[in-house]
Amino acid sequence: MPPGIQLVTLPDGTRTLAYTPLPEALPAPGIPRWAKTTALLTPAIGGGIAATGIGISYAAPGLAALSHALWAVVALIATGAAVTFARPRRAAARPTTHITQHITATGWFGKATGTIHHR
Repeated sequence: MPPGIQLVTLPDGTRTLAYTPLPEALPAPGIPRWAKTTALLTPAIGGGIAATGIGISYAAPGLAALSHALWAVVALIATGAAVTFARPRRAAARPTTHITQHITATGWFGKATGTIHHR
């Protein structure tokens, strides 16, 4: 028998086929808003990550060259510093000055006093 048709008993006792109302189906639950938002953002986020990866792959040779250039600058600075400090100093015509300090303090938080002597 097709759906919606049943064998029913009438009040006078007669049995017959009759159309019966189908039970109403519950409405399907809607898709949550967060799921829709996530579904819409997923391709954009994935595309952004892919574009970043492609950009880094294109930039890698330039970054390597920049790294080498920076190391060359560091070596140049280090060489300049070594040459500057390794240069022999000229003998000074004036005499060497000796400075002697005597500092005294009393207690942990006492005031310090001192004298400086030039020779």
